[in-house]
Amino acid sequence: MVGYSEVRTEFAELLGRHAGIVRKVAASYSRNAHDRADLMQEIVAQLWQAYPRYDRARPFSTWMYRVALNVAISSVRSEQQRRDHVMEFDPENHDIAAESTDHAADQQLAMLQRLIASLDPMSRAVMMLYLDDRSHRDIAEILGISESNVGTKIGRLKQRIREQMT
Repeated sequence: MVGYSEVRTEFAELLGRHAGIVRKVAASYSRNAHDRADLMQEIVAQLWQAYPRYDRARPFSTWMYRVALNVAISSVRSEQQRRDHVMEFDPENHDIAAESTDHAADQQLAMLQRLIASLDPMSRAVMMLYLDDRSHRDIAEILGISESNVGTKIGRLKQRIREQMT
């Protein structure tokens, strides 16, 4: 039988190896540094609570994304019930931000980030996973939807972003 300290050590190692997922999800679903820190803490707590049910036959990162996104989406929905406003997107704390010396490219990137931030939570999750080069199968598994639904959502999101960027 595996002891508590071994399980805790294994979890900590896996969490450390994939910590970028927690940061990325929190940055995508939080308005400011304080909210990001709170969301990251809640995600880690839920990951730890759910860890005994993690199926080791599946990739840890896929399971982690699923838990993290569910926590983030639930958090956004709860917050939206309390407040009715659009979340600000902080490009300094999101992996999609890129250094660029071209002002026009910077403006386009900022516009893209605002568009993604204005998406509903599920669409934002689909787009974030798509931009993270996840396969349709991975996205479907993480979000609990069909692969064909993923393809449809991505196609519609790309079209919507194209229309709003022009």
